[in-house]
Amino acid sequence: MAVERVHLIRHGQTAWNAEGRWQGFEATSLNQEGCAQARALAAAWKRPLSAIYSSDLPRAFETAAALGEALGMMPVIDERLRETHLGIFQGKTSAEIRLSHPVEFETMQSLEMDFCVPSGESKRQTQARCYHVFCEILDKESGPEVAIVSHGGTLKYLLYKLFGQTDELVRSYLPNTSVTTIERRGDDWHLVELAATPHLVTLAPADGTTL
Repeated sequence: MAVERVHLIRHGQTAWNAEGRWQGFEATSLNQEGCAQARALAAAWKRPLSAIYSSDLPRAFETAAALGEALGMMPVIDERLRETHLGIFQGKTSAEIRLSHPVEFETMQSLEMDFCVPSGESKRQTQARCYHVFCEILDKESGPEVAIVSHGGTLKYLLYKLFGQTDELVRSYLPNTSVTTIERRGDDWHLVELAATPHLVTLAPADGTTL
């Protein structure tokens, strides 16, 4: 049986999320709120999974491990599921980047997907590596359902690749531990649910809004 449904899960909150710091490739871990979010996700999960794939960065793997423990599964790590490498921007807030690298920040705003951060990569490059992994998973797994635990930017660029850079997706925000579900119908993929967080209703809202 082919993979018919994929659940795209953003990692739980980190201290840098709460501070508004751009994380990129930095190996940040979940904070207390993020651990609670991951546990809530795992406790509420009802769908059968044949595999869980995860970015190797701690914040993603810790989220995937919580889900895997609840289901008796070990996540498969793939570093290509990492967030965009943010180079000289990593570890800084937007305000700090505007001050320290104003030209690069404005160029990034204008070029969007194709701006390559100095010492980092472009969103387009992130999209290409993530989509490559996505296709490999579809070829390898028997399904019917798999989960991919990654990062807000990475997952959003994958959605752009699958469904186009629509107004809905451009405006969308993927909260920590949100679940976006896509489903195969014939030869096409359909967006079933975008950034769902019903498991967080008993938790205080997370503050993180950055990559």
